[in-house]
Amino acid sequence: MSIINELSSVLINLIRLGVIFRIIYCCIHIAINEDDSKQYKKRIKNILSIYVFVESIFQIKDLIIGYFG
Repeated sequence: MSIINELSSVLINLIRLGVIFRIIYCCIHIAINEDDSKQYKKRIKNILSIYVFVESIFQIKDLIIGYFG
């Protein structure tokens, strides 16, 4: 069971880093090319909504493991 917890913590940390780097990437493109800012703002919104979904999945996993483990 500890292997699953370690893998999930590594995976969630990688996802968090990916979200941060992707938002920084989109912000840089917004600053460089203001014509495409609407498109990149939409991408940032999509990134954040997927991140909330992924975080909630991992929280549900922790609840289930805590309840049945």
